[in-house]
Amino acid sequence: MKKFSALILVGAIAMILTACSSEEEAQPTAVPTSVPTPTQIVEVEDSMEVTKTIVDIAVEDGRFGTLVTALQTAGLVDTLAGNGPFTVFAPTDDAFAALPDGVLAGLLEDIPSLTEVLTYHVVAGSVLAEQVVGLNSATTLQGEDIIVTVVDGVVMIDEAKVVITDIIGSNGVIHVIDSVILP
Repeated sequence: MKKFSALILVGAIAMILTACSSEEEAQPTAVPTSVPTPTQIVEVEDSMEVTKTIVDIAVEDGRFGTLVTALQTAGLVDTLAGNGPFTVFAPTDDAFAALPDGVLAGLLEDIPSLTEVLTYHVVAGSVLAEQVVGLNSATTLQGEDIIVTVVDGVVMIDEAKVVITDIIGSNGVIHVIDSVILP
């Protein structure tokens, strides 16, 4: 029985080698008929960026150090790095610096209040700029509504001006605002 199995195995190998013989070697190898255009390359590079979560983007960006620190302090990093999707109205470091003296330090020591402020900047779902301009308000994760207005083409979230839109992450979108909004 062992000899018979070995014979079948040798036969199968011989058939495979014969099938892969010179006929295939004689055929030319296919050459790609098109080369990616710069636009196609950019699309590939952009799709690679989409693998980053909104937290990854905020950490790497450099303008959101205070926001990232606040998210870490409040224990919200894992939440905002989760599946989402989320829309984050993200204040810059300059926006946090513009808060009255002592407010930021007080928030960083009062975790429940800090959590309320941070979740007031987040809306469930991925809401792109073209959709934001059609809203009058949106309910935040904190539970209260933010007011959305468009004045002379400028989008305002409560009293904050949206200065950059549609930074797309794998789990949502970031819109940069110029001040911290408070519930």
